[in-house]
This record gives sequence, structure tokens and C-alpha cells, in this order.
Amino acid sequence: MSTQRRCYEPGHRPKCLVVVDDTAEWDRAVYYASRWAVRAAGGVVMLRVIEILDQNQQWLGVAEVMRAEAIEAAEIALDRASGRANGVAAITPDRVIREGDPLEQIRDVIDQDRDIAMLVLAASAGAEGPGPLVSAIARTAGSFPIPVMIVPGHLSDAEIDGLT
Repeated sequence: MSTQRRCYEPGHRPKCLVVVDDTAEWDRAVYYASRWAVRAAGGVVMLRVIEILDQNQQWLGVAEVMRAEAIEAAEIALDRASGRANGVAAITPDRVIREGDPLEQIRDVIDQDRDIAMLVLAASAGAEGPGPLVSAIARTAGSFPIPVMIVPGHLSDAEIDGLT
């Protein structure tokens, strides 16, 4: 269930939500969102979703180690993406790490932060298609709670600058 957005009310500011994943094109989404944030006097929220494959691990110690490693990898990915956003637009994005199904976690973050005005994803330029997350979001676009910007993965920094 979606709640009313408040991003342009007094005391609020619009934010883009960007999913930082292991795809080659994540940088295009971060670049676009960072440039948009500067122009809109807004912010960026970066989300990394950890998918825990087997939460019913027979060996609890193994599951704990796997979770700790996944969180460490998520922090590294968010450090890299935050550094990119800071270099592009001199902004410090909010960072969120979640565990579970990516679509559920994206929707939950949007529901919890009513200042998020747009989800920014980047589509793969490869022959295999736009990527699993973009494909999954596209299937639910008609019921999605906020606009979704899909940045073509082949766009250069200069081309994105012209759009933002």
C-alpha cells in the first residue's frame, strides 16, 4: 500500500531511490540520480539488497558468516557508489542495506520514506535484455507507487548531462 508523497511539502525535499547491484550499468543510474538531485535540489537514497538464499541453514555459524560477508560486500558497493555520487554532484547520499526479495525491499523503502519521488534504474544495453530488476519492475509498472526512470546503459556522462 502506497502512502501520499510529501517530497515537495515544507520541510521535505525530493529524493531518487537508486538500487546499487552487481550489474555493469549501476553507474548510469547513480550518475543520472546524482545529476537530477543537484538540479532538483533533492537527494539520493542508495539501496543495496542482500538476497539470503537459505535462511534455514543447518549450520547457524555458516549462515552468520555468510550474512556478515554479504553485509561487508554491500558496504563496499555502497562506498563505491556514494563516492561516485559525491564526485559527480558533491552530494552525500543516504544509504540503506536490506535483506530479502529486491522488489519487496524496494517497495518497503519507498513506503517508509515519503520523500522518495522517483526510482532510477539503468537498463543493460546487451542483447540479453534490460536486466532482471528492470524487467520485474516493468511488469508491475502500472501499480508501482512512484515514477520509474530507466536510464539506457549505453548513455555517456555527457549524454546524461544533457538530459538532467
